[in-house]
Amino acid sequence: MHLGFGAFARAHIAAYTDGAIAAAGGDWRIMGVSLRGEDVANVLNPQDGRYTLIERGEKPEARVIASIADVIAGSGLSGRVLAAISAPGCRIVSTTVTEKGYGLLRSGGCDVSHPAVAADLLNPSSPRGVLGLIAQGLALRFTNGLAPFVVLCCDNLPENGPLLRAAVVDFVRRTHGPALADRIAAEVSFPATMVDRITPASTARTLADAAALAGYEDRAAVETEPFSQWVIEDNFPSGRPSWENAGALFVPDVAPYEKMKLRMLNGSHSMLAYAGFLSGKTYVCDVMADATLNRLVRRHMTAARSTLPTVAMDLEAYAASLCTRFSNPAIAHETRQIAMDGTQKLPQRIFAPALEMLARGGDLAPFAFATAGWMRYALGRDDEGRSYPLNDPREAEIQAALAGIGTESPAAVFSTLAAIPDFLPQPLAKGEFADETTRRLERMLSLGMAKAIAAEAE
Repeated sequence: MHLGFGAFARAHIAAYTDGAIAAAGGDWRIMGVSLRGEDVANVLNPQDGRYTLIERGEKPEARVIASIADVIAGSGLSGRVLAAISAPGCRIVSTTVTEKGYGLLRSGGCDVSHPAVAADLLNPSSPRGVLGLIAQGLALRFTNGLAPFVVLCCDNLPENGPLLRAAVVDFVRRTHGPALADRIAAEVSFPATMVDRITPASTARTLADAAALAGYEDRAAVETEPFSQWVIEDNFPSGRPSWENAGALFVPDVAPYEKMKLRMLNGSHSMLAYAGFLSGKTYVCDVMADATLNRLVRRHMTAARSTLPTVAMDLEAYAASLCTRFSNPAIAHETRQIAMDGTQKLPQRIFAPALEMLARGGDLAPFAFATAGWMRYALGRDDEGRSYPLNDPREAEIQAALAGIGTESPAAVFSTLAAIPDFLPQPLAKGEFADETTRRLERMLSLGMAKAIAAEAE
């Protein structure tokens, strides 16, 4: 069962599962669960779960994915999910709901103020949120004498498996008591993973190209890039598809690969999203086509690479592959889409490597520039005075904090945003990093984003 059956899940885990079945056989299929509406179910179920996956490289290629059994959505979701999740045939529950969809705390445990968590705490036997569904599903399996399913988080979160385990165990302790919580902590596997595949939102062109390439109308078509990566901690007591036959890498420790992706790919992605969006670049490929921004992207990757532990990969070649992927004009990946949820993304993408660089006395400029870019973006207006939504779970908090603070005071903007609780680490909120970031923010506000980018690249 997969919770959160959006475009990424269909371009990634469903594609790997389809490839594994094609390569090695087996009777694995996926029951999708759409937690945000019925659109995905309405287009996939009439097509018997089949859809076209378009890979946009130099020449677009298409394949039909047939690993989906059904998609659950809408009325009666809780009962239908619990019936399927507690059935003997359900061996894995995987998730892609983005960090804000879980209701978990980075410090460990569940966020009782999260709407889905709060609702399910009041009614744990009929849950609709991720933590509640996993908790009640495991409770039903243990009651019925069944082995637990594996919980496989596929979202970009640091140590995503252990983090989700802590949230589920905390939720269960609050709803079902310590005995079941302790049993889940001891007996249920929560493997860590690292996923990577750029998957922009489907458009009318996606559907038109699917019809042209596959030969029939497909309302559920998805487009993605040719590149795909999946690194998984191999801990599946109840079995799994042979995903390695579709290209997945199974390792004893995912953390070094996760850090590599978060800092080199995701960190440079965030930096170019803010600088690109505020300088009028709609797509990532537009950013890479700009020689000055391209240089800053490569600078950021080089700095991030210097903070990484050893992995069994050529990091210089990895950086080159990232630049090639970012430059792909066939992938319409919008800078504003990447700019979403900055308060949840920057701590591990930008601040963590900045802390390490600060401790070793290295060059803070790339990370200070990225942080200043986010702070400039957080003001909610571009250089022409046009407003835009931040699309951040803490947007209201940011706006309230900045109310009455003028753009003529970069130091005040920095100190205000640095004071947001549980965001910027204290060593970065003062001293050298604060000075470096404030100086760049001042240039962005006084010169405009385009000239600030040019000055940064000198």
